[in-house]
This record gives sequence, structure tokens and C-alpha cells, in this order.
Amino acid sequence: MPANRIGCDEFRDTLRRPDRRAFVKAGALGTLSLPSLFRAEARAKEEKLPTSQTRTNNVILLWMRGGPSHHDMWDPKPDAPAEVRGEFGVIDTNVPGIRLSDMLPMSAKMMDKWSIVRSLNHHDAGHSTGDQICFTGYNAGPAPDENVHPSIGSIVSKQLGHLSTTMPPYVMIPRMLPGAGSAYLGVAHKPFETQADPAQPGPFKLPNFKLAEGVTFDQVDDRKGLLKRFDNLRRDADKSGQMDAADKFQQRAWDILTSPAARDAFDLDKEPSKIRERYGFIPAFDPKASNRCGAPNWAQRMLLARRLLEAGVRIVTVDLRWWDTHVKGFESLKLGFLPRWDRAFTALLEDLENRGLLETTLVLAWGEFGRTPKVNNDAGRDHYPNVFSAAVAGGPVKGGRVVGESDSKGAFPKANPKSPQDMLATVYRHLGVDTEAQYMNNGRPISVLPFGKPIDELC
Repeated sequence: MPANRIGCDEFRDTLRRPDRRAFVKAGALGTLSLPSLFRAEARAKEEKLPTSQTRTNNVILLWMRGGPSHHDMWDPKPDAPAEVRGEFGVIDTNVPGIRLSDMLPMSAKMMDKWSIVRSLNHHDAGHSTGDQICFTGYNAGPAPDENVHPSIGSIVSKQLGHLSTTMPPYVMIPRMLPGAGSAYLGVAHKPFETQADPAQPGPFKLPNFKLAEGVTFDQVDDRKGLLKRFDNLRRDADKSGQMDAADKFQQRAWDILTSPAARDAFDLDKEPSKIRERYGFIPAFDPKASNRCGAPNWAQRMLLARRLLEAGVRIVTVDLRWWDTHVKGFESLKLGFLPRWDRAFTALLEDLENRGLLETTLVLAWGEFGRTPKVNNDAGRDHYPNVFSAAVAGGPVKGGRVVGESDSKGAFPKANPKSPQDMLATVYRHLGVDTEAQYMNNGRPISVLPFGKPIDELC
């Protein structure tokens, strides 16, 4: 296959017409951090930054922070002792020979649309340090929450540039994660953070989109008059360090974030209610469950990711935390995480396919590690990087495949071990990123990846 293939209640289904006044409240003036990003980007272009406006492949990274349990999801061990097997059973899928946890019935019915890597492994059992490995391919530095090497999204921004003139190339929903920054590539290649969270109840609004004092809604239509008020806007923004001097980059920020594409991408209310419900608009778990079950509607973050890709974003990372199930882990998984995941993940694949996007969109779902084979004394599992799984779909990935194998207790790779670097190399190849390219850091050339080969068995 070519390396860079391009290629519960009823609701009313009527699309709501966007209201101009509501849109302005949501952010017609744009995020004030964008001008500085554009300024830095221009400097990068002066350094002959390689870009491409022709590639159409893109990526959604579903980041399951905390470490999803491979035993209880994608790599069950029904013949293992009870203290390893856990509380869940197994079910067959629509692909003969592949079985999943019985908590994932919708995923099982769509197994032919996605695949599993069951032999991933690395050496670090820390959350933030594991994040660094999986986002960058490099070990963390002395400060685990601080990027030492640029993330996959920043590399994509650096090498490929903007796919769309109206959207940034790299977006995080809702905000930065350890390992997800740009490090020595600079501010031009940091992710755009939505900050606002579509998982929260009520209309989705970006909090750093606001009107400057003295500017009324009616004046938004008066572009010329608005630009005259940039001095006040700059002074307001400079208090939080979000904007430098008014210049052409502010004009570009205005142009991007008042564009129809940006407006439509962030307006989740434009989605038919049946689509939002398919992802999980109504919390699909016991409302009495503890907050260990995570944000009740992070499924809506996945929906926003799809909309952003359609608007021209190259790579979107979606924070699906917090899979750190040390205590009452089976309760948390059963009441919250697994039903919600099963519904949202299959909705995303179905939605992408229906819209003709699955062929060009690689979807990677994983966390920084897996969970221990042996259930602990608190009915949970602990951090475990020695073997873990990932779900992969779309782009060049063929559905219905299992790559690698863990041993009988899900403790170590048994066959065909794979590294996070291999997984990153797979994503990079789909996008057309040169993993042998080097960028300077304190006078030293650093490769995009230290090692790793694309996982051809997925294709």
C-alpha cells in the first residue's frame, strides 16, 4: 500500500442557524494568542521552513491519559487466574478469532473497521514521563511536565505547515498535556488549545474569545471601525501576555477566526442532535458514580475533533483522561469509561466513514502505558509500561487485524514487540513527515525520531 495514501431520547434534527451575536460572544475576535503564533511562524518561514499545501491526510490522536487497562479492553485473558483475568468476560467480534472485553459490544460489531496493536512496550511507569515518550519518541528530561523534545503535532506543524489558510495545523482539545508542546521548535509550532471544553454542560464557548471594552456587537460588522480599536484590545490582552504590538499578525488572526470555516468548526450546535447523541451527548453512565469515571461527556471532544479536521486542521489531540484506575477500577470502567468509550469510539469511526474521511484520517487511541496484570487489593490495576495495547483505524490501516501478542498473563510481549516510536513512525508516514529530518537544539541536530519503523502489519 502506498505510504502516503490520500485519500436515548428523541431530539429535533434540524440544524440551528448560527446567530451572529452568539458567534461574536463565542469568539468572533479570535484568540489573542494567535498573533504571536503567526509572528513566530513568519520567522520560521524566513529560515526556509519546509511546508506542503498539497497533502490531505490528517490524524486524530485519542489520548487516554492515565493508562487504559489492556486486560479489560483490547487484550483480555479469559484463561488466566482470576487475579489476572479480572471481573469482565470476553465476547467474539465480527472478525473470527479476535475477542474483546464484553464491555465493548459496539466495538466488537465494528472490528472489521479498526485494528489492535497488542505488543507495545517501553520502560517508564510515570504518567508525565510516559506522556513524553508517546508524544515525542524521546525520554523525558529532568522536569517531566516540561517538553524537552517537540511533540508529534509540533513536528507536523514544522514540516508540513498549514493545510488550511483558515485554521491552525495542530489543535489540542481542551488544553496542553505533558509532552504535547513544541520544545525547541518554538512558539510557532505550539498547539492551539481550545481551552473551553465541549464535554461541559451548556453551549461550547472559547473563553479567550472576547470583545474589547467599548466594542459593541453591532460594530463587529464594521471591520474598519473595529481595527481602529485595536489599541484598546492590545492593552487589555497585554495584561495577560497574550498579544504583542498591533501589526499584520493581528489582521491575520482576525481573518482566520472570523472565517466561516472557523465559525462552523467550533459551533457544535450546528450538529444534528442525533449525531451528538450517537457520540454520547447524554451521559451514558450511572449519575451516582463517582468522578473517577471521568468527564461525563468527553465524547463531545471527539465530535469537535472531526469538525476541526473538516475545517482544515492537520492533527488534533483529544484529552480523554483519566484512566488511572488504581482504586475500584472495575467499578469505574463498568459505570463510566468503557460504555462511554465503546459508544464514542465507534461513533467517530462511523461518522468519519459516512463523511468520506476515514480513508484519509488515521485515528490512534492509546495512553502512556497499560495496567498491571495482577489486580491490586483495591480492585484496580496499577501503572504498567511493560506491555500495553493501542487501537488504530483509518488512513492506511486495514481493519480486523491484531499486531503482536502479549503472553498468557498480559505481562510482556510474546511475539512481534512494538515500541511507541514504531507507532509514531506509522503516523508520520501516513502524514508524509520525514522522520530522518533534523532540527537544531542548542547547536545540536536532533532527529524527528531516535528510532522506530512504521508498523506495516497494520496496512
